[in-house]
Amino acid sequence: MIRSLAAALFLSTAIAGPLSAQDAIRSKPTALPVDDATPAPKDTPYPGTIRLEVDASDITQRIYRVKETIPVAGAGPMTLLMPEWLPGNHAPRGQIEKLTDLVITANGQPVQWVRDPLDVYAFKVDVPQDATEIVASFQFLSATQPNQGRVVITPKMMNIQWEQVSLYPAGYYTRQIPIRASVIYPAGWQAATALRGTKAGDTVTYDTIDYEALQDSPVFAGRYFKAVDLGSNVTLNMVADDADELAYKPEQMAKHRKLVAEAGKLFGAYHFDHYDFLLAITDEMGGIGLEHHRSSENQVEPGYFKDWDAGKALLDRNLLPHEFTHSWDGKFRRPDLLWTPDFRTPMQDNLLWVYEGQTQFWGYVLGARSGLFTKQETLDAYASIAARLDTAVGRRWRPLEDTTLDPVISARRPKGWTSWQRSEDYYNEGLMMWLEADAIISKATRGRKGLDDFAKAFFGINPGDWGEVVYNRDDLIRTLNGIAPYDWAGFFHKYVDSTTGETPKGGFFMGGYKLVYADEPNSYTKAAEGSGKYVDQAYGIGLNVKNDGDISAVIWDSAAFKAGLTVGAKIIAVNGDEFSPDVWKAAIRAKTPIQIILKQDKYYRTLSLDYSGGLRYPRLEKTGEGEGSLDRLLKPRT
Repeated sequence: MIRSLAAALFLSTAIAGPLSAQDAIRSKPTALPVDDATPAPKDTPYPGTIRLEVDASDITQRIYRVKETIPVAGAGPMTLLMPEWLPGNHAPRGQIEKLTDLVITANGQPVQWVRDPLDVYAFKVDVPQDATEIVASFQFLSATQPNQGRVVITPKMMNIQWEQVSLYPAGYYTRQIPIRASVIYPAGWQAATALRGTKAGDTVTYDTIDYEALQDSPVFAGRYFKAVDLGSNVTLNMVADDADELAYKPEQMAKHRKLVAEAGKLFGAYHFDHYDFLLAITDEMGGIGLEHHRSSENQVEPGYFKDWDAGKALLDRNLLPHEFTHSWDGKFRRPDLLWTPDFRTPMQDNLLWVYEGQTQFWGYVLGARSGLFTKQETLDAYASIAARLDTAVGRRWRPLEDTTLDPVISARRPKGWTSWQRSEDYYNEGLMMWLEADAIISKATRGRKGLDDFAKAFFGINPGDWGEVVYNRDDLIRTLNGIAPYDWAGFFHKYVDSTTGETPKGGFFMGGYKLVYADEPNSYTKAAEGSGKYVDQAYGIGLNVKNDGDISAVIWDSAAFKAGLTVGAKIIAVNGDEFSPDVWKAAIRAKTPIQIILKQDKYYRTLSLDYSGGLRYPRLEKTGEGEGSLDRLLKPRT
């Protein structure tokens, strides 16, 4: 590239002659004129209501076709923005590359647009005289293969996320921009969303709402659809690849109803006028678990109801409790630096160990209280989570707070050495920290209080309000001290701001349990191994190996690491026998050095794994008689 640029410069000077110093200054590219700069958002009403029309009927080529009519206040410069910083993603994830064929008109005549070279999500237009509105027409080319991004349209279902099919005018808080959307769906399909509207044929016209709320109200639609009332104005809306996936047993749905009741009891208030679970039971549409204030997007594998007791279904049942909790934690109460007035202003990923960490905590608690998990399954999940976090030796150099920037730093791309690099540990390490906080409160109050009291005091304010109330760390500390006085500032400094030797486990030993290891997997690890088709020995030899011998994880500084193993290599033979999961486990169980033949790329090598610790699987063991704080935490409240 440098050589090409040099050649181009040589040719230009050779043809046109050498540039004088003054000519060189004049020839420098200039920034956009000041009057074309994107205006900062202001908290003032937008003059008019946008009309958004989306044709989502093309399920073959999977193209959304959009017409958007935008009122204007007068002639002059205007900037249209595609959403970039997406709530719940904690990072700039707008798929600008999929927006095509943008045409803007006014009074039926084309209006030229120019993309801002410093902000590729911004389109500059010059509104002509006498125009009262402009019309933007474009397409969104959704992914047809997973390597193009998440698949959102299949022949049987779709997921409309409004940021993909709309632009908005810069210069206003998005909550101040009224918009009325309509969608043409495939013939015979049914759609669900937190929006409300009217249907005429295959077109649904939704009620006028502000642009921020529109973005927060995605759609699931499908050929096979079923809606179930869960009580308290909460609906479970399901789409599936096949109709029989929507059949459920009464006792299964009873657990989902109990989830809603348990959440209401926990928080003491609902912050929505209605709530819509959007649940896709599919292996064709891309996976998702994304929170919204009055809804959530959830994808689980086929068999969610049919194979209720199977491993993958067990793992999937944590999704709905987690995303439902976000209506309170993350949407209603929101970290102050994560709140932004529009989708162009960068978010600062602070306090995600509350936003995601405490949501992870309550997700498992509500799963246990509702019966979506048994108590033992929940304890097994806790053991697996804690043991996994202990393998994250990157905590020696990287504090938990720094991992809250991972959505921006790594964009959720795979990492080669996750245990050393760390990867969004604020989810599960946040869970472990809040388990310990619950135990501290319980001990200080002799079992009279726990984190439930914090949840009511912090998230249960303003019943019925579905706006946003922001907070900072001082607000957390003040509320916690109101429940049980303690050095909460020091507690957070120790676990959030500082490097640590291991994950917080006070919630275990103060709650009546301890983490131990055995040679058989617990229910959660067994489900994970079965679903992922791998052998999990990260806690011992330091290696996760797929059932075909592919190495999927190597723990930094483990026996496997010291032997020179790496992700992407493949174990061909173990102690002279062809690799299989049983052969591999037997070799580890023998507690003697293991001889392996390894293939890495096109090269083979033989090496010895010096390890004698045997198979190690985590579990929790009761340490005393009677009921501890962890037992009390998991008991139903309704």
